[in-house]
Amino acid sequence: MEIRSRKEWVTGHLNYVLPDVERPYVYMYDPGPGHPATNCRYESVACAVLDARSVPRQGRFSATGFTLCEAGSAVDDFYDADQVTQRYYREVEDLALQLTGGRDAVVFDHLLREREKGRPALGFGRHGDGSRPAAVGRVHNDYSDAAGMRRLRMVKPLADAATPFLILNFWRPVLYPAIDTPLAVCAGDTVGPADWMAAEVIYPTRRGEIYLSRYSPHHRWYYYPEMGTDEVLVFKTYDSRADEPARMVPHCAFDDPSTPPDAPLRRSIEVRCLVTLA
Repeated sequence: MEIRSRKEWVTGHLNYVLPDVERPYVYMYDPGPGHPATNCRYESVACAVLDARSVPRQGRFSATGFTLCEAGSAVDDFYDADQVTQRYYREVEDLALQLTGGRDAVVFDHLLREREKGRPALGFGRHGDGSRPAAVGRVHNDYSDAAGMRRLRMVKPLADAATPFLILNFWRPVLYPAIDTPLAVCAGDTVGPADWMAAEVIYPTRRGEIYLSRYSPHHRWYYYPEMGTDEVLVFKTYDSRADEPARMVPHCAFDDPSTPPDAPLRRSIEVRCLVTLA
């Protein structure tokens, strides 16, 4: 694989939802004949995605809702579920408390993703029965406002709903650096309430709700080229504090046009953690 030169930004074609349906839905598996996998359409928008390493001030967690952390791990196999749940979960909880100054942190799930062979057009990253997640090529946030509060009740059923809390995503490449199909994050302070559109996500055994994003020229996008396996991209997927400048961070995988054709297909793990702040 050739060594590529670093650019201050690249053009990413990011898929925003078109607001032409009242209530979007997305099946996270193949629902079978006669059942459309979704009722919404997307527009591919050519966006400048800035190299966040060249403008590190933009990675200020309080302002943008995302940051990059140097965080080695004692886990030697992220495909070993026992190592992940028994060791990595504790590492993530410790990092969450260091980053936020929170009172307590609870990891409640994780997901391994692999880019598909041949790099087909990016979608929601679910094919067949949905059991092999791939990169998600739709601009979205993992929780709507309603879903964020519902997650609090699921993780901490006795918690006072007035207590401020965060839900964070910890995104890390596994096996080798992420050169292919990196993850782009949008500065949360450039996103307004009108940019979100609640969508139902349907799994074989449950239903949930996320936010899809409408396009706005105010959105400011970043990525961290060639993230290493000892780096973690941390970003907010929910902040219960309404007065925060960055409550949620739209994110989306994209095909970096400068990726060498022989780059290994991206593999990553994402861990979701609920942090109580007071």
